[in-house]
Amino acid sequence: MRKLKNNELNRISIKEFKTVEKIPVIIVLDNIRSLNNIGSIFRTADAFRIKSIYLCGITAQPPHREIHKTALGATESVDWKYFNKTSESIILLKQNNYSVYAIEQADKSIYIDKFAPDFKKNIAFVFGNEVKGIDETVIDMVDGCIEIPQFGSKHSLNVSVSAGIIIWDIYQKLMI
Repeated sequence: MRKLKNNELNRISIKEFKTVEKIPVIIVLDNIRSLNNIGSIFRTADAFRIKSIYLCGITAQPPHREIHKTALGATESVDWKYFNKTSESIILLKQNNYSVYAIEQADKSIYIDKFAPDFKKNIAFVFGNEVKGIDETVIDMVDGCIEIPQFGSKHSLNVSVSAGIIIWDIYQKLMI
């Protein structure tokens, strides 16, 4: 066994990325404060050809040096839009026939392994602030909450880790 070289990874160019088919998923970032988390989510979105990222509230926008550190150019490949309020993005998504799910620990959340999306609709996932989570007004607007089961003492995952888990899960479910 040997590690692959960069030229063996079959990477596509940013121009090619813009034209290839994306998975019909939009990631909504609700007041994410860490620029490194934002960049990491862009990079994961690029890896799985996510359609777009919606940056909301205090979530910083590219170009920004600190986002670029972890995004490594993914802010150029992945489409994104900015909204002053997360609720504005949810309204737009619902008008465009999206099912919107919050990734949050809630009293009626369903575990990710039990989540069976309706693939007749496009899907959006909302990820919340690193300290406060998703704003309650946004929770009231979504179609449901999905929870990643946790068994340790913290019951808290980094938002970029949560995004990676959710994106991988939906990618697998869509590719079946």
